[in-house]
Amino acid sequence: MAEILEELKRGKWPSFVKELEKTGDERIWKYYEKCLVDKKPYFGHGGIVGVTGYEAGVIGRVAIEDAAKILPEFHLFRILPPAGLFYKTDVIRKICDWIDKWGCKLLQFHGATYDMQAFGIPREKLDKAFEELAKIGFDLGGSGPDIRTAACCVGPALCEWALIDTLDIYTTLMKEYIFDVHRPRFPYKFKIKISGCPNDCVSAGTRSDFAIIGIWRDEIKIDENALKQYPSETLEMVAKRCPAGAITYKNGKFEIDNEQCTRCMYCINVLNKALRPGDDRGATILIGARARGRYGAFLAWVLVPFIKLKPPYKEIKELIDKILDWWDEHGNPKERVGETIYRLGFGKFLKDIGLEPKPQMVYRPRANPFWKYF
Repeated sequence: MAEILEELKRGKWPSFVKELEKTGDERIWKYYEKCLVDKKPYFGHGGIVGVTGYEAGVIGRVAIEDAAKILPEFHLFRILPPAGLFYKTDVIRKICDWIDKWGCKLLQFHGATYDMQAFGIPREKLDKAFEELAKIGFDLGGSGPDIRTAACCVGPALCEWALIDTLDIYTTLMKEYIFDVHRPRFPYKFKIKISGCPNDCVSAGTRSDFAIIGIWRDEIKIDENALKQYPSETLEMVAKRCPAGAITYKNGKFEIDNEQCTRCMYCINVLNKALRPGDDRGATILIGARARGRYGAFLAWVLVPFIKLKPPYKEIKELIDKILDWWDEHGNPKERVGETIYRLGFGKFLKDIGLEPKPQMVYRPRANPFWKYF
């Protein structure tokens, strides 16, 4: 292997070059070496490739210029994962055997798309590969201007802070919108992310067009005896750092003004033995986040401050349908729903989908996800 790749194998950290070498496919690291030496990628758009009957889920990658002599094509499958990314070991082994047979022995667990991604499947093998993948029990994820594969945190399966059943919501919505996952028909992509609490471990509020975040609306529960176990310095720090200024600590007394509390969970995370979320639980719905675009980066706006969630989540489905219909009618090509709202105005958007304005629908000051670095 070339010296430049050998250098990347040195050191105490795991090396992706070693993993490329394990595939036994010399074309992959030769292509990568060429990209490093020339300081440019050589994969262009792969054109229209896919599985018969599907219009999404396969990403075409075709090499350009003289790199085509090394690795002419490198198509990949986006594979729809189970909720919470929970797999049985025997299933993972079947997936590994599958990609060994049809691709280049490279799997990604998991990218920002939330999909599992399988690399290096040739064009002529796409249909056969998918047939075998379906027998294992997996379907393709989203790509292009469609509803993308949703994302959710581990929720009640592993996390004590889960305020909603993220796993059930994810599964229900993916079954409901699977046709629109596989067949693009919108101005651009539409991402749904579901976090079980305001800690937002899947970055729904910064990376998704439609965010569902678990919340509570009654008072934070306080265990006074457990609170006394914390040093006064810690209690003072929590009070001082409360983003909403809702906590006071004076003369040894720790108090929370729940009317001012924004439910950010900072105090609960620090004082987790003494504080717990309330019992009146539901979700906040946010709209319009994205990391980059023609208007810059957006944080999501509050769309519904609080909603109770119970299967089959009829209210959520109806709201998503209204948003998709509105965006489909008013959105420009390559324009995310948040950008369409920004261009036409939040007032028009609310009026058209039939929602009343709420005080929580504030845009400033945190309209930009990089606000904390300013």
